[in-house]
Amino acid sequence: MNSNGVDYVLFSEEQLKERVRELGKQISEDYKGEEPIIAIGILKGSVIFLADLIREINIHTELEFMVVSSYGNGSQTSGNIKILKDLDIDIGGHNVLIIEDIIDSGVTLSNLKKSLLARNPKSLKICTLLNKPDRRKAEVKVDYSGFDIPDEFVVGYGLDYANLYRNLPYIGVLKREVYE
Repeated sequence: MNSNGVDYVLFSEEQLKERVRELGKQISEDYKGEEPIIAIGILKGSVIFLADLIREINIHTELEFMVVSSYGNGSQTSGNIKILKDLDIDIGGHNVLIIEDIIDSGVTLSNLKKSLLARNPKSLKICTLLNKPDRRKAEVKVDYSGFDIPDEFVVGYGLDYANLYRNLPYIGVLKREVYE
């Protein structure tokens, strides 16, 4: 595994496993009796977090996926939202949980949430592994958050830079010279 370009480890594999366990337990408790829930993974970044998280949720959970892009190969959001792959099912009347890897500016997720709310789910909540509240440009209520992080460019555990580094088992901070 090539970790060249990573400056330092922000969260170890063990820290990630423990926090994912805690989130799965909380989600299971909050949705008990409201099952099944529909977990929507936002690809590609959320896939590793999603896979680990749903194994920690002990209630019936359906899986759906969307591909939503606003970054391309850059390090900053473009502000332009593209839904590249939409849902295959109707979420009307269902409890929906968006699973995201990281919320940065909030622009992408704010627009996605509006789009999904227009489809009349019973409830719509957001779960993110990483939250960067200092970078918010759009208001987004985060219902479940793994970690608040500083304004650093992070990779690993599904997060990428130019589609690289996703396979790292930890979350690390990318060296500035890699992306500047």
